[in-house]
Amino acid sequence: MGIDGRRIAITGGAGGMGRAIAKAAAERGARVFLLDLAPDVGEVATAHGGVGGIVADITDPTSALHSVVAAVDALGGLDVLVNGAGWDRPGLFASSTPAEWQRIVAINYLGVLAVTQCALPALREAGDGAIVSIASDTARVGGWGEAVYAGAKGAVVSFSKSLAREEARHGIRVNCVSPSVTDTAFQARLEEDDLGRKIVEGAVRATPMRRVGQPGEIAEAVLFLADPATSGYITGQVLSVNGGVAM
Repeated sequence: MGIDGRRIAITGGAGGMGRAIAKAAAERGARVFLLDLAPDVGEVATAHGGVGGIVADITDPTSALHSVVAAVDALGGLDVLVNGAGWDRPGLFASSTPAEWQRIVAINYLGVLAVTQCALPALREAGDGAIVSIASDTARVGGWGEAVYAGAKGAVVSFSKSLAREEARHGIRVNCVSPSVTDTAFQARLEEDDLGRKIVEGAVRATPMRRVGQPGEIAEAVLFLADPATSGYITGQVLSVNGGVAM
């Protein structure tokens, strides 16, 4: 894959998917910088071949700007932004609270807006920039016990398609990777209560391949869309990596 030398910033970079993306990209010669709320993000970046990392709260526009500037400075520019940060707390909508709505929407959607807007000048300067956002198959088909999360991820998909139209003239491609349940700490948190366990078990039963996805499988899809050699004429699309649970 032609990402050797590409400069890549990954939000949620200390999480399971973020680490897998960073490792796969670094192994192919990319320069990778991680953004994450986790205090050990710098150590995670080093362990997975990255050039550095920064503690960042993407729900705070000031923190988002500071972290993107740090990434661009460390990388010497920016070719690819991966919006990988995400969070959910499963629960039926009828018993949810406005505070939960705000947190889910802030992390999964508003954070994408903040980081993306901050990154656009550097991506435009690159001339063949790419934005890849991690969506979810709940955005396409809904998710029992995940109504607000599904809505936020649906917003990411619609935003990405719209931004793809706006930024094509600047040489920036904008796409989404849409996983189903994936073997990460995110899934482990879902399974901490009975409702979350039911969501995961139901997703696996509904999946023709009868298993959850692996972070490395998501990473390969992200790198495919990050590489102008393999996806140079692909923009505004959603690539599902889901074992066939939604077709």
